[in-house]
This record gives sequence, structure tokens and C-alpha cells, in this order.
Amino acid sequence: MNKLALYFRLIRMDKPIGTVLLLWPTLVAMWLASGGVPDWHLLLIFTLGTFLMRSAGCAINDYADQDIDKFVKRTAQRPITSGRVSGKEAVAIAVVLTLIAFCLILPLNALTKQMSVAAVILAGTYPYTKRFFAIPQAYLGIAFGFGIPMAFAAIQNHVPPVAWLLLIANVFWTLAYDTEYAMCDRDDDLKLGIRTSAITFGRYDVAIIMFCYVLHLTILLLCGWQMGLRLWFVAGLAVAAGMACYHYTLIREREREACLYAFRHNNWLGAAVFAGVALDYALR
Repeated sequence: MNKLALYFRLIRMDKPIGTVLLLWPTLVAMWLASGGVPDWHLLLIFTLGTFLMRSAGCAINDYADQDIDKFVKRTAQRPITSGRVSGKEAVAIAVVLTLIAFCLILPLNALTKQMSVAAVILAGTYPYTKRFFAIPQAYLGIAFGFGIPMAFAAIQNHVPPVAWLLLIANVFWTLAYDTEYAMCDRDDDLKLGIRTSAITFGRYDVAIIMFCYVLHLTILLLCGWQMGLRLWFVAGLAVAAGMACYHYTLIREREREACLYAFRHNNWLGAAVFAGVALDYALR
């Protein structure tokens, strides 16, 4: 396999699920912040920025976990762990991608640029929280959702309280889907002493996941209703709630492949929420 193909694997271009899980809440924030008519230039900047920062985060994550991934069956053949890409190469790729992402926001206001620094710090430090934090997925939720307040900052030049509520909602959603993901590696993580929400929650993992879905959708409902969204928005949340119930049927037996499928299916849950928001504005 040539180096370019290995670099593509390093930044997960073959697995775009992480990018879309970042993108859906960012798009929702852009629609809400702009009253349903976001500027296409901003859409392009935030879409590309989401892809670039997720890719950089993957490179840093693999660099941080290179001595752990080799003991986990699912990750043992990742480019760094297998020795085909060096740690220095991974860091260099992450830095280049981050710099490109920063160049994208140069035309934006000062507040957005300032918040981008916090976004980079969150993305770069998340991989290390698994060493000491019992629920690193909560930290990931902040990192994954930081595009929400940044979208409001870029469009409104300030971050209203509703943006922070939307970020909290995203933390609960991330807790739900990334705990499903963590359930796949629970046995390996226990042996290695890695901390994850799936381990911390123990036998209450499924119940807590479903509670997180409830909190996520409830906060979204309150935020959207406050901003004047009605029928189509509620319909989108209802579809998302139905998908969350479907996820329960997948994860209740805690089977690895079913949990992994539930994690990936969250793409459609996020799409349903966004579709509800976009349609509510479009069909007024």
C-alpha cells in the first residue's frame, strides 16, 4: 500500500461516519443562527472545516493511542500501530490539516477565530482523556459539538445562550452513540485499563444511553420551540426518537456488531434532526 493510501486511512477517509456526526449538529446550528438562510460561503467553510478538523483529530488520536491500539483487535492494523506510518508523520499531517482549516476562517470575525483556538485544544487533548477521565465521551461531545457555538459566532458575532444549550444537547447525543461504540471494545479496554463510558456505566450502559437520547432530543425540542420552529421540526425529532428506539433493540443484548451498527446508524438520526429544522424554515 502506498503512502498516500495509508495517509487516507490515517485520517479515516474510508470511514466518513465521524465527519457526518460532527457535521449534522453544525448544520443545525447554522440554520438556527441564520433563520434558515445561511450564507453559502459560510456553509462551504464550515463543511470543509469539519472534514479537516475531524481528519486532524483522527491523526492525533492514532498518535496518542499507538501503544494501546496494538492490543485491540479492531485497531491493531491502523497505519501507525502497524508501523507503516510514523508518529512524526501523523503529527505533521494533523498540523497541516489544522493550518488549512484555520486559513478557511481567516475571512470570518475575530470571535470565530478566537473560538477556533479552543476547538483545536479540545480536539488535540481528547485522546488523552481516556487515561484519567471516567467518561471521556463527555469531553468528546464538547469537542465534536464546538462547531455549534462557532457557527453562531460566525453568523451573529456573538454566542447566545441557546447555542450553549445546543452544545449540551450534543454532549448527550455523543455520550449515547460513542458509548455504543465503546461497548464494542469493552473487553479489550478493561484489560488495558482504558477508561470509557461503557466501562463506567457498567450494567446500566443501555439504560443510560437511552436516557442520553431522551435528554438530547428534549433539549433540542426546547431550543427549537423557543426559536419558533413547529410542525416539521417536531416531525424530524419524532423520526429521530423512533431511530433511538430502534437503537435500543440493537444494543440491548450488547453484541459487538449490533452495537457498532447502532453507532453508525446515528448518521440517520442526525440527518432526521437537520431535515426537520431545514424543512420547517423552507416550508413556512
